[in-house]
Amino acid sequence: MNIFENQTLKLLREDKLALGFGLNHLRSAGAGLLARACDHDWLFIDAEHGAFSQDQLAQVCIAALPSGTTPLVRVMKSSLDEGTRALDNGAQGIVVAHVDTPEEAKQAADAFSFPPDGHRSWGGAPAIFGYQAAGNAETMAKANSEIIVICMIESPEAVANADAIAATKGIDVLMIGASDLSAETGVAGEIGHPKMQDAFAKVAAACRKSGKAMGMGGVYDTEWASRYMTEGVRFVLAGTDHNYLMAGATARSSSLRDTFQNLGTAETNNA
Repeated sequence: MNIFENQTLKLLREDKLALGFGLNHLRSAGAGLLARACDHDWLFIDAEHGAFSQDQLAQVCIAALPSGTTPLVRVMKSSLDEGTRALDNGAQGIVVAHVDTPEEAKQAADAFSFPPDGHRSWGGAPAIFGYQAAGNAETMAKANSEIIVICMIESPEAVANADAIAATKGIDVLMIGASDLSAETGVAGEIGHPKMQDAFAKVAAACRKSGKAMGMGGVYDTEWASRYMTEGVRFVLAGTDHNYLMAGATARSSSLRDTFQNLGTAETNNA
């Protein structure tokens, strides 16, 4: 059976690091190739905050498949239908934002898994099979084993329910959204605050208990990224097109302005 293998799921199953490249503004078919060229493993295509149409999601996902970069789409828990359409059209997994309870986790797992594991509707062979099905039952079972479902932990309620969320069949990763969690906890932006350390420890313990992978986004400080990877984080949103562009462009403009300023200083000294 022909299928684009989920390279990120393979890395996580081997307890290896999987780095994500976030997309908010970049809606080009070249996104997957760019991410791969920068040594990233998966795309975090943000349909929660980014201005993506369903057509754009499909084009980015389908183009990423041959590159080996895993296209993952983030959707709101109230918009699971957007996730199922993305899976039909090239996505190899779904990130569900703001999952607070095991009931919400189960809804997501059911929506994104074909029977008998869930209730995902069959709309023909998905894009990850090159739109060719060897047989409905066989294709559904293979899809279930290759799709990755991620629940974002972004509130104190979600942290308190981490054990039950992690134990939910069909959920592969618990991903702490550090920006929203820190805000909801009352320590906005303080990624290393004791409350955040405690939250990471609790989610890490829940993931170990249920054999699930742990992820994080919004942690761009090297010290704390290292600390939380020591806790067991392997699924890491490394950055986004927005902050990568800002960092690279700012560094370049600063370098050129410094160069020009130094030329002026040299001319003055030589006068």
